Amino acid sequence: MKKSALFAVSFAIASLALAGGAVAHHGDAGRYIEEVVELNGTVVETQLVNPHSILVVDVDTNGKMVRWQAEMGGAQQLIRSGWTVDVKPGTKVTLTGRRLKSGAPYMNLTERARVVLADGGKVVHQTANFGQPAATAAP
Repeated sequence: MKKSALFAVSFAIASLALAGGAVAHHGDAGRYIEEVVELNGTVVETQLVNPHSILVVDVDTNGKMVRWQAEMGGAQQLIRSGWTVDVKPGTKVTLTGRRLKSGAPYMNLTERARVVLADGGKVVHQTANFGQPAATAAP
């Protein structure tokens, strides 16, 4: 009887622990335009955090500096995919990704995206599906 109760309690705790991650994550369907855009800017800050790392970049838009935020995967995901460069403030970069439909200066770099250092052209982040067309909706 004690084994059954211990198993039930362990199972309940494990279920709650695993469900927390699934409940906490959000979808982005319909939030971003499907076409990728390219931005050139200067890094202000790199935040390698979870659940989404952020690259803050100043972009010159018709003579006016606009501060953009680019959302990437979490820190562990980036490191597993090869992010080894600490992109420091002042680094010039080219970002390719999807921007918000609202027009706000926010970009998604988790899908069909990459980050390239402007000096030298080194790719520091690139998703597996970079360069592929947008998925078409099923009829």
